[in-house]
Parts: sequence; structure tokens; C-alpha cells
Amino acid sequence: MAVSKKISVIADFSITPIGLGTTSLGRYIGEAVNAMNKVEGVRCQVTAMGTILEAEKLEVILEAVKAAHEAVSKMGVQRMESTLRIDDRRDKPRTMEDKVEAIKSYMQK
Repeated sequence: MAVSKKISVIADFSITPIGLGTTSLGRYIGEAVNAMNKVEGVRCQVTAMGTILEAEKLEVILEAVKAAHEAVSKMGVQRMESTLRIDDRRDKPRTMEDKVEAIKSYMQK
């Protein structure tokens, strides 16, 4: 999904199904990400420990998180735990990539 360059909200999200009796959760996470990708106006980047979301509005991020919960629930999961960290920056637009580049500029080479 192409997202405008006017990104103001970047979030870090993870969801963990509980009580499944298995340590393998990839298929549940995959369905959660698939559901978030269907939300208009959000862009997702999967990482080893969670998913980064970016959108122009906070409401879109929250809609994507809700979609993830609903998708995992439809797989029969009765309990899940999630973590959501939100950077709601309103003074200038930022993307995931330029936020990382800004940090790299301060790192030793």
C-alpha cells in the first residue's frame, strides 16, 4: 500500500497469542500482518520482534491494530496480548526510513 509522504504517526506493534500450547506463532503473526496490510493508509514493516506501522493519522494505526486482533481471534485464539508504542509527531512529517537515517547520522562509522 502506497502511503503519502506526510507521515506523522509511526508505531511499533507486537501481538502474542496466549494459551496455544506451542512455541511456534508465525502463522498467527502472519495473519495479523495480512489484516493490517488491508487497512487503507497504513504501511507495515515486519521486523524480528514486531511490526512497524506508519500512517498520516493515529486513527489508522488503531484501526490496523484492531484488524490484527480480529484476525487472530478468527483463528480460534481466545486470548492475546499486544504491545503498542506510538510516535505521534505533529511538527513535521517523518517516515520509518528517515527516522532510522537520522539515528544513523549520529552513529560512529
